[in-house]
Amino acid sequence: MEDDILTIEEVAKYLRVSERTVYDWAQKGEIPSGKIGTVWRFKKSEIEKWVNERLSSTSKSVDIPQQVKVRNILSPERIIYINHSTKHDAIVELATNLGTAPQIKNGKELITELLKREELMSTAIGRGIAIPHVRLSSVTDLVMSVGICKNDLIDFQTIDDTPVRLLIMIAAAYNQHSYYLQTLSFFSSKLKNREIRDALLNSTNPMDAYNILIAE
Repeated sequence: MEDDILTIEEVAKYLRVSERTVYDWAQKGEIPSGKIGTVWRFKKSEIEKWVNERLSSTSKSVDIPQQVKVRNILSPERIIYINHSTKHDAIVELATNLGTAPQIKNGKELITELLKREELMSTAIGRGIAIPHVRLSSVTDLVMSVGICKNDLIDFQTIDDTPVRLLIMIAAAYNQHSYYLQTLSFFSSKLKNREIRDALLNSTNPMDAYNILIAE
């Protein structure tokens, strides 16, 4: 039973939520999942573990949103302009930058785990955005870097066939599950705004991009 593979429909029935909710969770990385081609699949054992973790958390930590303050997790020196054309090279360059943050204690592990995560499931969420993310015991506090790509990253598996141009990379500690998910959701929502995306892509220096991202 542990190796049972579930569809979105089966997970929705199991969790008693809508199929759209499961799909959104999968897109945001909020639920353990993987893609076979363009189809989402879920391991039953991982879903059960995920449910148990949520149930073992207090209702406050799960249900009450924590305000995401971008200025607390991002600094101008962790915004870079990337000239690569492949997701591997872009992720490595951005992870190398993120690895210089004091919250990251093992830069090599960070790069390795982010690449593994990308192989398991694309972190592209559409609209030219990808949010590579990972939780590691070697990370002391949630921190992020932003990559603004000068070229299309055409080898990301995207849901809308739009090449990735913006990378929002997030690393968190293992005990920051709720804040981690809220941060992923925050940037997924914020970057739905086309004006913000265009402003970032047209920016010419990290400080300008930083000011765009910290604006309320």
